[in-house]
Amino acid sequence: MVSLETPVCDFGREAPDFALPGVDGQIWRRDDCAGPKGLLVMFICNHCPYVQAVRERILRDTRELMTLGVGSVAIMSNDPAEYPEDSFENMKAVALEYDFPFPYLMDESQEVAKRFGAVCTPDFFGYNSALELQYRGRLDESRKETAPEGVRRDLFEAMKQVAETGRGPEHQVPSMGCSIKWRDA
Repeated sequence: MVSLETPVCDFGREAPDFALPGVDGQIWRRDDCAGPKGLLVMFICNHCPYVQAVRERILRDTRELMTLGVGSVAIMSNDPAEYPEDSFENMKAVALEYDFPFPYLMDESQEVAKRFGAVCTPDFFGYNSALELQYRGRLDESRKETAPEGVRRDLFEAMKQVAETGRGPEHQVPSMGCSIKWRDA
């Protein structure tokens, strides 16, 4: 397992469009997922300990962001041939078990992850209502273990600011996680 940090936020970069299958049987596009005040795109997977450490907090934060007009979507781009825990069937099971309040999509070709510039799981991309990138940072202080209760909610606070002002915070702490499991070329 390789741990990586996300790059610095490229403020203003437009959210790439996509059309990906969801665990609910629908094809989802970027604009289907966006809310009136913004969009949070999360690259996650089932097997990564960094994602597992924050899964409950992702659910909490995305539910709260929904009330602020920010839509969310999770995309799984790992190669499930090498990581069977990340198969489409297992994605369905995890989404059902945890009652995901957002679409959970399979990026089988890995092209969407490449267009976004995703590097790890979790990797968070927060966009304003014009779908301009405003946040590329961590959820909170958690790493492979869940941080203590009461720590600063970096992602939630940043996206709340984006919903209210259209701009993300200047200072952002990179997310850290497992590298995306790319297919051999």
